Amino acid sequence: MGMFSWTEKSSAVLQNGGVIGPDERLPWGQTSLMGIQHVIAMFGSTVLAPILMGFDPNVAVLMSGIGTLIFFLITGGKVPSYLGSSFAFIGVVIAATGFAGQGANGNIGVALGGIIMCGLVYTLIGVLVHIIGTGWIERFMPPVVTGAVVAVIGLNLAAIPVKNMAASNFDAWMQAVTFVSVALVAVFTKGMLQRLLILIGLIVASIIYAVLTNGMGLGKPIDVSGIANAAWVGLPTFHSPVFEANAMLLIVPVVIILVAENLGHIKAVTAMTGKDMDKYMGRAFIGDGVATMVSGSAGGTGVTTYAENIGVMAATRIYSTAVFMVAAMLAVLLGFSPKFGALIQAIPLPVMGGVSIVVFGLIAIAGAKIWVDNKVDFSDTKNLIVAAITLILGTGEFTLKFGDFALGGIGCATFGAIIMYALLSRAKTH
Repeated sequence: MGMFSWTEKSSAVLQNGGVIGPDERLPWGQTSLMGIQHVIAMFGSTVLAPILMGFDPNVAVLMSGIGTLIFFLITGGKVPSYLGSSFAFIGVVIAATGFAGQGANGNIGVALGGIIMCGLVYTLIGVLVHIIGTGWIERFMPPVVTGAVVAVIGLNLAAIPVKNMAASNFDAWMQAVTFVSVALVAVFTKGMLQRLLILIGLIVASIIYAVLTNGMGLGKPIDVSGIANAAWVGLPTFHSPVFEANAMLLIVPVVIILVAENLGHIKAVTAMTGKDMDKYMGRAFIGDGVATMVSGSAGGTGVTTYAENIGVMAATRIYSTAVFMVAAMLAVLLGFSPKFGALIQAIPLPVMGGVSIVVFGLIAIAGAKIWVDNKVDFSDTKNLIVAAITLILGTGEFTLKFGDFALGGIGCATFGAIIMYALLSRAKTH
């Protein structure tokens, strides 16, 4: 079977509760519809991450498409995955650039240099995994460590929407309206609507916001002039990287999180499809690493395999890699539409804040889910201590300085978890 050849299956397979495997596909019309659904699934987070770092969302969407195509080619079209903006970079990018949380990031270059270096280290880890397997990673980063690190990414970001994205009491109430809207969509809808909880919640909250501000004059009105003036087709704003030691040392440790994420995602896809994806693990890391380097070199965020899209696969039971190829091409087209970028920029900040509260919370809970799924034993004092210290270091932004270099909350938590676990594992177990 070639990389671009899939066995076509009819949609009757799905009606009988069947599965479309990675090397199979539905007719192209239905495959394209599934591709659109995957673009919508990745969309909220892929656009939200760059906005929170002051990057251009159009570049991020464009690079997510290009990155997914790179991943597809490097894994030989065997691993169904979509690569979107990674949230793991937000905390360290804000720390490295001193970004205030609104508008464009004036110091984006140093962040891009760090993102490219992180991608390079990730690629090298992928080469190593391809040669000797993943055993060594799992030894350094057991579930208690990866769960704590993932949880910390969400918790560390908590202050951003709560402190920076609500300037007034009205804004704070609008954040509440937004996360309640998302919660109601998540629980009271079914099927496709439920899958699009972030997007639908965001639209509902934006409409309520428009009625209260533009209609009743309560807060800062939504300005749609930018959307009307933007061209349908045009180039996004590209940026070039600047390599600065401090920023690189701050951002490169994110590789630990990307490895843990990708490892977990590929194990999830293996469990869902019943096909052994572990043998492609090294290639998946290389694909993700190369995609991150390419994205960073143009002004995009670091990318990672997306849990949102794995969720869509779990719901639809369609694991065809053809769907991801279609989704990637659609994302590339969207990236070249300034009108689409202007539409994103028009979303009110408190609504973005409310959505961020949900997304960051879900990341934190994803960490806890790693503990639950892997049955981490917290009656074991070692696990308890490692998790406890890691969570507070990351949430409280514990910082260690080495001369001019400062290692912030997420970095301290990540290295702390790995080192503490290694240290405490030397104890004789009774």
